[in-house]
Amino acid sequence: MPISTTDERLTAGGDEIVVRVASERSEGAILALEVAMAPGGGPPMLHRHDPFELYRVEEGELTFCVEDDDGVVRRTRGARGTVVAIPAGREHTVRNESGAPARAFVVFSPGAAFERFVRAMAGATDPNAIPAIAAEHGIEVTRPVAAVDG
Repeated sequence: MPISTTDERLTAGGDEIVVRVASERSEGAILALEVAMAPGGGPPMLHRHDPFELYRVEEGELTFCVEDDDGVVRRTRGARGTVVAIPAGREHTVRNESGAPARAFVVFSPGAAFERFVRAMAGATDPNAIPAIAAEHGIEVTRPVAAVDG
């Protein structure tokens, strides 16, 4: 049976988010988003959480900082068409470190808890509240992305 989609728009931390499949439409199994990041956009902090993430770069270039099997965070860049899987519990972040806008299609699984976090972030007006909001939603903020080499 097909899952109906939505086009609800949110803004979180300066990134524009379009909810394509809300978690309730999949009984919490997934959350599917389209995320647009201006240059410099994306979370500036590495973090980890339980949901698995799958990114497909649709436009521009994104930088992926993802912990590998040896516990080392590796920085890679992905242009249009690049697909990156981020296993649950891995330290990571995704940023637009290029000089042009970027857009990605992102799936979180399971999706319900992460959707609650995205909605809480969209309602936040104080950037200093972000670590507390993350912690309330099971997201561990670990360190600044600047701490990752090359």
